[in-house]
Amino acid sequence: MTLVSIVIPAHNAAKTLRLCLESALAQTHRPVEVIVVDDASTDDTRAIAAAYPCTVLAQPYNQGVSAARNAGAAASTGEVLFFLDSDVGLAPDAVAAAVRLLAADPGLGCVYGVYAKEPLIDDGRVEVYRTLHLHHALSQGAGLTSTAVFALAAMPRQVFQEVGPFDAKLRSAEDDEYSERLLAAHRIRLSAEVSGRHDEADRLLPLLAEQYRRAQFLRFSARNRMRPGALKVNRLGGVLAAAFTLATLPAALLWPPALALGAAGLAAFAAADSALTRFMLRERGPGFLPYFIGVHFLAHTALLSGAAVGWLRATFDSSFGPTRRPESVVNR
Repeated sequence: MTLVSIVIPAHNAAKTLRLCLESALAQTHRPVEVIVVDDASTDDTRAIAAAYPCTVLAQPYNQGVSAARNAGAAASTGEVLFFLDSDVGLAPDAVAAAVRLLAADPGLGCVYGVYAKEPLIDDGRVEVYRTLHLHHALSQGAGLTSTAVFALAAMPRQVFQEVGPFDAKLRSAEDDEYSERLLAAHRIRLSAEVSGRHDEADRLLPLLAEQYRRAQFLRFSARNRMRPGALKVNRLGGVLAAAFTLATLPAALLWPPALALGAAGLAAFAAADSALTRFMLRERGPGFLPYFIGVHFLAHTALLSGAAVGWLRATFDSSFGPTRRPESVVNR
């Protein structure tokens, strides 16, 4: 039987870690070890992990998810590394499915999974919106892809050693940076056979703050996300429609008829991803649609704001971004 090491980076994960560990230890393909890397948590994360039959590593200070994954991988012994975020609860057969898919395709460097439609812990409409949004995006992207997401992802140890560790400098966009290196010699597969329930932001402001923070690294992620077959969480048409709508607001303050342009932009935004809109309608009914469109627009607003700030930071601060910055950024 293939030996699998499950590596769980955790920082202040007391809310979800029990569910995560219980799911990891209940796999039909039992892992040879479960390693929790406590990234200098200030809550009960380490004590919770210590109550389960797993190895607990303690980072001396908070270094971020990339460094935590690297530490767990370095301490592991399995033939396959299964990276699992502490806010994900695996389906019982997730590890077995990942091992089977890797064995069936020797050229596969990584296989990762789809978040379920139901959140790990249901905390209300904000979380339902984000959970359904990501479930739809991941489901639509299933198959060979250019983008890996390491929240629930498996890869052979040999491939990890060949590609090298995660960029410890990155706390966001580490997936895209690693995907670029991985694609040099290996394929990536996104499969609904590997699944788990994810705990998302459950309040609006934390959701928008997360979108803003992640979007600052879009300048570095763009090369990967623009590849054919790359994971598309937000459609380009929707991003452009949101940008147009926001751009009309200053004009509307000076010339009220410009509000019609904003309304047209908002209508274009609502129609930009019709498949997602239909999916939300099927899952939650017509009463949820206005809420979905409103929150989705605010999320795009945070994304655009973060991207603009990140572009400026990358232009004027050479220390911002990945260790190996893309040529398109270095040469500007």
